[in-house]
Amino acid sequence: MAPHSPDAGPAQEGVDDCVIIGAGPAGLTAAIYLARFWLKIRLFDSGNSRAAWIPRTNNHAGYPDGIPGQDLLRLMQEQAQRFGAVREEATVTAIEPDGDGFIVRIGARSVRTRSVLLATGVVNNRPEMDAGLHSRALGAGLLRYCPICDGYEVTDKRVGIVGKGQHGMKEALFLRGYTRDVTLVSPDADMALDDACAAALDDAGIVRIAGPCGGFAIEGDRFVFDTAAGRMSFDSVYPAMGSVIRSELAVAAGARATAEGCLEVDDHQRTSIPGLFAAGDVVKGLDQISHAMGEAGVAATTIRNMLGDQRPIRR
Repeated sequence: MAPHSPDAGPAQEGVDDCVIIGAGPAGLTAAIYLARFWLKIRLFDSGNSRAAWIPRTNNHAGYPDGIPGQDLLRLMQEQAQRFGAVREEATVTAIEPDGDGFIVRIGARSVRTRSVLLATGVVNNRPEMDAGLHSRALGAGLLRYCPICDGYEVTDKRVGIVGKGQHGMKEALFLRGYTRDVTLVSPDADMALDDACAAALDDAGIVRIAGPCGGFAIEGDRFVFDTAAGRMSFDSVYPAMGSVIRSELAVAAGARATAEGCLEVDDHQRTSIPGLFAAGDVVKGLDQISHAMGEAGVAATTIRNMLGDQRPIRR
């Protein structure tokens, strides 16, 4: 834990300056900033950052040969710990506003903090398949979730999208910018496409196949599964089935969120609850590592300045 400034005023014993919930790129970036501001911080990591899924990110600046997501997280953890940040592997169960701060609960345990930064991200909805198969397919690049991140890697390959409706249509059209061989497969019998969506897919030459789909497997260097049109084989498959935003802690505390669950924040990453901040994919915006890190830098600096206004931070 980073040492508290000796002239920072009469800090309460056992009270953190900031608790960060989530240890993906946003949470770890905030930890690095806040530790270097000489603040007393605590980072809770439930161990399920989406960044750990990435076999190799090739669009994160500064790594010309790319870097595996787990390696990136490890390096960021080491950097945060170098400056005194402490990461605990634990799952936070509640955030409770309490006077001019918060109580953060981890099961039966609780900690007090002057501020909270939520960086819990989102969880992608997956097609139903064995967890081991899912991991192997991800590692081999046969299953992908972010065309912005890795569409380049499927250039001129045979690509399948498991999705429907406008969301599936938009993902298929985006990937059409990388390859002409794109097939949209519905996860169930209903494609849920209106006339405009169907026309856009037809204009782009994107094949539409009704579901249901299942029987997922890796065969050779292809990902294969059953559809209403028979068993199909692809170089890579993108599930486009939406995601669950992990904002329930903040929403339960009273923070405003969109209908989809994205936390509403201002330009400084402040939620509707004073002292509660949010950064990364849990906030509506571009689900990208660089974007999450930028938001975390803004949030951390705002937290430091807010705490400095409450009580001078001096060496």
